[in-house]
Amino acid sequence: MSDDGVYVGHAAKDAALDRGWLLGHFKDPHDPRHSEALEIKWDIHPQGDERAQWVRGEERTALLVLISGRFRMRFPRREVLLERQGDYVVRGRGVDHSWHADEESVVLTVRWPSVPGYRAD
Repeated sequence: MSDDGVYVGHAAKDAALDRGWLLGHFKDPHDPRHSEALEIKWDIHPQGDERAQWVRGEERTALLVLISGRFRMRFPRREVLLERQGDYVVRGRGVDHSWHADEESVVLTVRWPSVPGYRAD
């Protein structure tokens, strides 16, 4: 990072340093990637990867955009299949969810707000 307030990086490389997260409250306050408004994640899921345990009581809204692959979002009353580049789903606050990568998938996630101290198990 330079001292001019500009950060240039590579999503896959930088994501590997912080569980996929590129931007959020958890970055150093002097880093241009620090934000209390939102969080951005670049996630590479191998085929068969899944969140077997559901996330419950999520406090944030999230937008998930499929970059490549085939990715399934599970909600209490429905499933959503993201299968074409650019397919996306928005999950509102309080919506329980899990997911499964039908194929190796790259997913960009934007969540808001960036809540300090919050972390899904």
